[in-house]
Amino acid sequence: MTDAMSGSGSPDRPHTDSDSVVLDAKGLRAMAHPVRVQVVGLLRKYGPSTATRLAERLGVNSGTASYHLRQLGAAGFVEEDAERGNARERWWRSVHRTTELSDRELLDREPDVTLTFLQSVATTYTLRTQQTLNELQTMPRPWQDAFDMSDWALLLTPEEAVALRRDLREVIARYRKDTPEAAAGAPEGAERVGVITQLLPEVDAPAQEETS
Repeated sequence: MTDAMSGSGSPDRPHTDSDSVVLDAKGLRAMAHPVRVQVVGLLRKYGPSTATRLAERLGVNSGTASYHLRQLGAAGFVEEDAERGNARERWWRSVHRTTELSDRELLDREPDVTLTFLQSVATTYTLRTQQTLNELQTMPRPWQDAFDMSDWALLLTPEEAVALRRDLREVIARYRKDTPEAAAGAPEGAERVGVITQLLPEVDAPAQEETS
């Protein structure tokens, strides 16, 4: 996946993709910033880039982008692209394609940094949604028809919620991933599509009113 985060992982079936990074406490601290989440996401989505180009996409100055790239580099999330870099500018690339937050105990051990990271991811998802809405009117009609924003209210047990998450991932896995390898064999008309899933428990919601 080319996004900032591939989801929170399944406790009964964690990802083992060698192209995926599983966050530990150290990695979580390094990624717990909205700019860093976006930087990693952009490098995964569009490929290697410079601090200047990333700064333009993010609406920040190049010094800010450079600082976050260095921090991400020190933590092992990005690395310099030696084949592209030169004496005038440094190019960076993402080390991994996906990010996994599968250690559920991190929320107990590192509550502040975990929530900061998740809020940064949520902010990134909101920005992506808003970008699509801004461009919706000028999209070709077939892509306007493909666009969807939906939510469903369900009554589930925790076990059923985990099963639903697994089912959704299995459906998504049937479709072509956005990778350079897949792009080479993609049919004409294939474009990038972002699928964002959120399973949001409402355990403190008011109980249903009884009906007479």
